[in-house]
Amino acid sequence: MEFNFSKSNLPKQLFINNEFVASKNSKKLELYNPKDDSLVANDVDLAGPEDVDAAVAAAEKAFPAWKKMPPIERREIMYKFAGLVEKHGKALAELSRITLGAPYGAFGAFEVGLCSEAFKYNAGWIDKFAGESFPQEDGFLKIVRNEPLGVTAGIVPWNGPLGTVGLKAGPALATGNCFILKPSEKTPFASLALGPLIVEAGFPPGVFQVLSGDGMTGSLISSHMRIRKVSFTGSIPTGKRIQEAAAKSNLKRVTLELGGKSPAVVFDDANLDNAVTWLSNAITANTGQVCFAATRVYVQEGIYDKFVAGYKKALEEKAKTIGDPEDDSTVMGPLIDKAQFDRVSGFIERGKNGQGTLLTGGSRVGDKGFFIEPTVFENVKADAEIITQEIFGPVAVLNSFKTEEEIIEKSNNTNFGLMAGVFTQDVNRAMRMASAFDSGMVGINCVSLMMMSAPFGGSKESGLGRECGRDALLAFTERKTIMMNMTY
Repeated sequence: MEFNFSKSNLPKQLFINNEFVASKNSKKLELYNPKDDSLVANDVDLAGPEDVDAAVAAAEKAFPAWKKMPPIERREIMYKFAGLVEKHGKALAELSRITLGAPYGAFGAFEVGLCSEAFKYNAGWIDKFAGESFPQEDGFLKIVRNEPLGVTAGIVPWNGPLGTVGLKAGPALATGNCFILKPSEKTPFASLALGPLIVEAGFPPGVFQVLSGDGMTGSLISSHMRIRKVSFTGSIPTGKRIQEAAAKSNLKRVTLELGGKSPAVVFDDANLDNAVTWLSNAITANTGQVCFAATRVYVQEGIYDKFVAGYKKALEEKAKTIGDPEDDSTVMGPLIDKAQFDRVSGFIERGKNGQGTLLTGGSRVGDKGFFIEPTVFENVKADAEIITQEIFGPVAVLNSFKTEEEIIEKSNNTNFGLMAGVFTQDVNRAMRMASAFDSGMVGINCVSLMMMSAPFGGSKESGLGRECGRDALLAFTERKTIMMNMTY
């Protein structure tokens, strides 16, 4: 099976049991290019009940041999796959870009690297993911094994359609599970194009499969009685539906990464240039369509005016890089589609109507496509929707504060809890703030980032469970306790 996909030769069929097959479902996905709203395809397969059942059956058949495969063999397959992702990285990024609109240099190359590195990182754990043993002085030797769950699934988001494949499939496959990948209906092509790479890397049939589809397909996966785990990244409402379906079916394991409204706190003693750089990047990376973007910025009064000047200038410079995602000079592409453009534009227009003072941006760029300026509102009311709801676009709010105690309360006054950041040269203050933030991750003199080796995830409604690091491996395994009688 040869990899020959491109924007002029799109993968449109399901990948089941190491073959591309036509869906048994007559419905199709329709996709558009966000740079000009032109039709990309209207005949992409949408997996229905029979297709999901076929993938599950293939995975169940493959699981016994896959989990028993010697660690070195499994590791080499994953390493080879990572190398193939790198080799075909530009083509895979193009397949995402035509419906996501993210430029290669600013985002596509990062995504390819993240996917490849996730497979390498997790492959390295295969023969090092140790269990535990406990002393036998009470007459019983206790051994704890980390065993694979069986058939697992990952539902990945449109804003990170390739990188999140690695974050979910990597630990699932490394721990001996079979894995069914369901890409977003908005960005299916890069995932489907992995088929030939899966075969070339040496994954046995049924071990790693791809089902394109919409919310209906995701619902079938979440409620399937023979899928043991689903890992989802996306919106809070969808995450809640997945958790409910999992509970009502077979109580399958669930990992949820559900976005945020991340605060960033800048104290008077912060390095101004560093804070401006991190915070201007935070809301413009992937055109603000990032779950852990720092969209609530709080700056202490003594440095507020200087920060405003620097932040405004940096974002206005970013606005100059808006353009065609196919151009090498473009940093900010369009929002993904008309629905997202209308959503973000609606927040901006309502923000202008009494929720705060517009500092910069606030307008569409051009007369076609879904381009929008980086936008910041100042002096935003605590109950305004632009400060309480996730907008998922290049929009931030900027307020001043006086004291540390005040800003802790303001930062935590949200249902989200994915990321937080503090900028200060005072180490003691930094650690106090890091402890006080009610969030799964905290950056000190940095924000809106993740590390492959450390747990990634949020508190409150930002999610359930963790990805990355050893935690991701634990999330795809069952802990089995074995007790051996040593008394005779």
